[in-house]
Amino acid sequence: MIIYNVTVKIDWAIHDAWVSWMKNEHMPDVVATGCFSNSQLMRILDVDEKDGPTYAAQYFAVSKPDYNRYIKFHSIQMRQKSFDLWGEQFIAFRSLMQIVQ
Repeated sequence: MIIYNVTVKIDWAIHDAWVSWMKNEHMPDVVATGCFSNSQLMRILDVDEKDGPTYAAQYFAVSKPDYNRYIKFHSIQMRQKSFDLWGEQFIAFRSLMQIVQ
């Protein structure tokens, strides 16, 4: 199992709308590409939230080729939707992990 993790720090100004969008639109759209079997959104604790909270969106793929298909055919459009809606009010970084146990 492969986990595509997107860690996002968001401005307080967009917090409620962003969380709703992630849960009800963006994450379901990513899973609907067929590249991932499911997803989960987690709030990261024990971080400085003065400028805004930090979340981890995780998408679960059965195999690396599934993840590669997402990156090749879907990721640019999905990222652009984020920028179109939220502009510079967030910062994100991505990591790819494999479940070992």
